[in-house]
Amino acid sequence: MNDRLSLDGKIAFVTGGSSGIGAAVCRLFAVHGARVIVGFHRGQDRAETLVKQISGTGHAIQQLVLEDKLSVKTAFDAIAAMHGKLDILVNSAGFTKPIPHTDLEALDEDLFSSILTTNAVGVFSTIRTAMPLLEKSGDALVVNVSSISAFTGSGSNIAYCASKAAVDTMTLSFARVFGPSVRFMCVSPAAVATDFVAGRDRAALEKAAKNTPLKRVVEPEDVADAVLACATLLKAATGERVVVDGGRHL
Repeated sequence: MNDRLSLDGKIAFVTGGSSGIGAAVCRLFAVHGARVIVGFHRGQDRAETLVKQISGTGHAIQQLVLEDKLSVKTAFDAIAAMHGKLDILVNSAGFTKPIPHTDLEALDEDLFSSILTTNAVGVFSTIRTAMPLLEKSGDALVVNVSSISAFTGSGSNIAYCASKAAVDTMTLSFARVFGPSVRFMCVSPAAVATDFVAGRDRAALEKAAKNTPLKRVVEPEDVADAVLACATLLKAATGERVVVDGGRHL
């Protein structure tokens, strides 16, 4: 193992860790020596299977419902009891619904509020609740999985774009005031080969990729590589955005 990529002794909690980008991050972190806590909402079976499959030992699962403050508190109380600290928090959980930006009837205030609550307020809640554990690390990192939607205004719906813009801005604000003990980074993909967006299949991804400079579909492992880099190689960076989109935003 490359020592520069080592996460030996690190405790990492990945929300949304049972599938997609989050699961790819869990696998990669485990390969590099971290003890991983796989966060899940409804995917307990997936989380349990993942823990059995990934490298190393000492991994665990933990339910966390972003919209529920008590659930968030319970999750971090459990992590405190298990480990007494947290070295890496990866906020990968969230949701969206594909709605054309012109369809203002389908995107009503209730759905807008729900998306913002989960994707933005939920991220704030996890960071706020985790902060005492992160500060005990002395060399902690929060990676928020954002999206190029935050700065392009294009994406699955207008509310999703707004929620990710909020995540980007929070990352800047947290980074400014909580260094040097805690660093904050965003990793910002575009369309990724997961089932995150309903109705978006591989054929659609490959068609879209042809119009990007790199002409390749972005895989969850590509995003996980960027998250690992934030944790290992980019120690002098905080408040920054790492874009992983094949050049789609250009």
